[in-house]
Amino acid sequence: VTDRAGPWPPGHEGTAPTVGADGSDLIVAIRAEDDPAADAALRVVDDSLAARTPGPTSQELPPRTIGSAVRRHGPGLAVISVPGQYAFAEAMDAVEAGCDVMLFSDNVPVEQEVVLKDTATKRGLLVMGPDCGTAVVGGIGLGFAHTLVPGPIGLIAASGTGAQQVLCLLDTAGLGISACLGVGGRDLSAAVAGRSTIAALAALDEDPATERIMLISKPPAPEVAAAIKARSGSLRTPVHIALVSPTSPDLTAATEQLLRASGRDVPEWPTWFPAGGLPTARPGRLSGLFVGGTLCDEAMIIATERIGPIRSNIPLDAELRIDPRAAADDHVMIDFGDDELTAGRAHPMIDPSLRRQRITQDLADPDVAVVLIDVVLGHGSHPNPAADLAPVIAQARTPVVVSLIGAAADPQGRDGQAETLRAAGAYVFASNAAATRFACELVGTRP
Repeated sequence: VTDRAGPWPPGHEGTAPTVGADGSDLIVAIRAEDDPAADAALRVVDDSLAARTPGPTSQELPPRTIGSAVRRHGPGLAVISVPGQYAFAEAMDAVEAGCDVMLFSDNVPVEQEVVLKDTATKRGLLVMGPDCGTAVVGGIGLGFAHTLVPGPIGLIAASGTGAQQVLCLLDTAGLGISACLGVGGRDLSAAVAGRSTIAALAALDEDPATERIMLISKPPAPEVAAAIKARSGSLRTPVHIALVSPTSPDLTAATEQLLRASGRDVPEWPTWFPAGGLPTARPGRLSGLFVGGTLCDEAMIIATERIGPIRSNIPLDAELRIDPRAAADDHVMIDFGDDELTAGRAHPMIDPSLRRQRITQDLADPDVAVVLIDVVLGHGSHPNPAADLAPVIAQARTPVVVSLIGAAADPQGRDGQAETLRAAGAYVFASNAAATRFACELVGTRP
């Protein structure tokens, strides 16, 4: 076998000869028995290349990086959802190109979060996240979003499902929002020091459509809380701070306070109960199985006060930490959306299979007195979570209590989802706090 560059060097038969090609060249390799066959093959190659239609120009090809997209179309809001180990590079590319960022990705090191937010602050930009699951910007819902009407309330949330609970309660009360800016669950920690919260407060204070601001967060570091309260007091727009903590009103009560301050009536929050009356309390343990971390936190705070310590993978007390995959002998609440359980798989709002297995397991456990779960609707979530859960609930003898987080016009249909769950035998509440209190009432004293 020969080629146009000469015979194969000894010991290199079957390897490509060196012909000085670079990255912009096309190499065509032909194996032929003789020169006439090689010539015939080359003519086929030449004819094929000559007949080829021109490919797209560089301006017609889609951008391959955020920076190249900005150079072509100008800066905007970059939504980034890649595995955590790659998120910092993509987010920094966006910030350096002049974009605000919604960083959906989780498992991002806190040191990278600080650098990213400091870089954004220097450029007058906002970073929402990491682990920002919900936002509404310019009337458009991002991430796990609901179908909402515009209105005068601006939300800032270091809490994804906490924001979703408040958004859906406001929707039920007929009060719309101007924006929802998620800042990431660690933003009010001592390490991050409220960097994005401060930027979000300034942005909403300058927004003429925002008449009141509500800040939702898990308990912040004390020094960060003091700084945020001082900054809030200097704004023109009133700021309501709703903390998920044992010393603060629950999110439903905080929403009711906001409604009253806005001159709105507080509605009776919807419930959907199956026929046959209320169940009676029985000895056993409470099993809370959540897809929303903040909803799990709120439920643990309420339940701890009523029935005692709760073991969890995100416990209120570090001594109560448990392996979320292990069987439990005490009251337990698991956050299936925690980073540990979402690495390498979709969030449980999208893929509920892992939690459904645990629901089935705990409903079959005679020591479980009640199972408490959340069902979160909206764009990005499972298209029909009630249908996925109804067969499991219908076969259970153990009471199932559901906090249904959804807006009336969400694509799954909030009321239809509630009816499916109710028909299967679940006790359904629009308020997570109310659902938790009801579930605690079903837990009798254990012998």
